[in-house]
Amino acid sequence: MLTRAFKSGNSLAVRIPKELAIIKAGQEIEIEQVGNTLVVRPVQKETLEDLMEIFASFPKGFMAEGREFHEQKERDWSGFGQVDKEE
Repeated sequence: MLTRAFKSGNSLAVRIPKELAIIKAGQEIEIEQVGNTLVVRPVQKETLEDLMEIFASFPKGFMAEGREFHEQKERDWSGFGQVDKEE
């Protein structure tokens, strides 16, 4: 399907034909350039709506024994926050 780009103020706009409309007017979209292709997709907002379904998908024995304990290693903070000055 062919369409044309046009100027809208200082921006370039593209009219999306009705047959290809997967978003609603005013909905946020994300545009990404992949090579010489522009990918346009609706922004998916993260919600907790499916959280119980996600938890239900874990196997019954998931983390039944709890988490493994990993001993914290001591860190060397001696150079932290120092800025190298070149003279």
